Amino acid sequence: MTPSDRRAPRIPMRAIIDIGSNTVRLVIYGGPVRAPAVLHNEKVTARLGKGVAENGLLGPRASAAALAALARYRALLLLRGVDRVDVVATAAVRDAGNGQAFLDKVTEMGFAPRLLSGEQEAETSAHGVLGAFPGARGIVGDLGGGSLELVDIDGASCRHGTSMPLGTLRLAALRAGGDRKFGEAIARMLRNAAWTAEPGATLYLVGGSLRAFARYAMARLDWAIDDPHGFEIDAPSALRLAKTLVHRRPELLVPLAGISTGRMNSLPDTAALLAVLIRRLNPARLVFSSWGLREGVLVEDMPAGIRTQDPLVAGMSAFVQEQGIPPQIAAMVAGWTVAASPPSGIERRERLRLATTMLCLAASTVEPNLRGDIARDWALRKRWVGAGTTERVMLAVAMLAHAGRLDVPPQLAALVSPESLREAQAWGLSTRLCRRFSTCAPQGLSGSSLTVANDRLVLTVQPALKALVNDGVERDLKALGAHLGLKTHVR
Repeated sequence: MTPSDRRAPRIPMRAIIDIGSNTVRLVIYGGPVRAPAVLHNEKVTARLGKGVAENGLLGPRASAAALAALARYRALLLLRGVDRVDVVATAAVRDAGNGQAFLDKVTEMGFAPRLLSGEQEAETSAHGVLGAFPGARGIVGDLGGGSLELVDIDGASCRHGTSMPLGTLRLAALRAGGDRKFGEAIARMLRNAAWTAEPGATLYLVGGSLRAFARYAMARLDWAIDDPHGFEIDAPSALRLAKTLVHRRPELLVPLAGISTGRMNSLPDTAALLAVLIRRLNPARLVFSSWGLREGVLVEDMPAGIRTQDPLVAGMSAFVQEQGIPPQIAAMVAGWTVAASPPSGIERRERLRLATTMLCLAASTVEPNLRGDIARDWALRKRWVGAGTTERVMLAVAMLAHAGRLDVPPQLAALVSPESLREAQAWGLSTRLCRRFSTCAPQGLSGSSLTVANDRLVLTVQPALKALVNDGVERDLKALGAHLGLKTHVR
């Protein structure tokens, strides 16, 4: 069998083009269906919604910019041989008097654009959030250039979707009358939409402007994680931060990494809207999502069996396979080390342990002097769909323990409970022991076991594998036992 014969079958690429009120964006996806990887992502700031907000029409310059972008995207997709392309248009085209004429030109280019109603846009964004946060319950708020969508989610489905003309391109004009009139206008739109919320719910926030606010909050809080996806903040803290921005002049804001000039300029308007929403909807916490409309299109097409997969495990499996670690071996290692895992009683935590095992084994392929940086970059900076703050911190802490480091940086220790830190360290130490003892070879795993009996951590080895137990193995076994508060024994 040649190396090419052993390659995984090619997973078809798929592209989503989102014709929004502010930008026209192309994203090409590949990788596992449940956790698609972004292969290409580009946008053109056409600002189609600007003319719509001013006179109800798509402006000629904005339309020309959007069509030029679409022509480029068409050429790129042909070059890449993308298997399927979905084109969706939202608020600007939907509300424009000449929107259909614009879509006719898009169709002439060889695309099949789909114009989403306000309710469809809200529900599709909600499906994206549910895909990223399985079982999520609460409210999804998706802020674009032309509109704000709100929809309830109950763990598996969504309802009560509505779209309101509160996009970032409209906010400055709405705020011109002062804070009181601005708040009254939003309250009136909510009443007209018959939209209310259960106090204390979780508010999931989607859209580039809202993620820019998340990055601002993370910088102010000296957050240890760079990626705003999954960033969580309680509503009172978010409201306090929003109030610090509402009346700031954009040109006086200090530039922040990851926030474009355009997003920075709209940050006060975004904060003003968010402050009103927090007061009106009364959520307990805010969670920011990088998955929204585009990913919702993908989720809606996923077969039921794929949709029920854990996105973190699916994404991690694909990633470690690229590093030369077969996911099946990682699953065997996770089974071998299960006795050393303090019981959490949470199924999702067990899936996190499997994902952590995969990442630790992948890190072992990197030269030792780089592993500390790898723990930071892979666990805390790489986007893992399905992982929030706790999961990311536990990934990082486990990887550090796997590298022999039990010192936890204070920034990380402040984000999760001591019990979670100890649990993650046990995962890393037990994976380190397994790798040292057997190099994770299937014969070594099947010919040995790690168990807990009578307050002892016992490594049982078949006679044929006795030579594998050396000083290093016994040292790692004792380190794991000490961490768990157990004596150790080799049998």
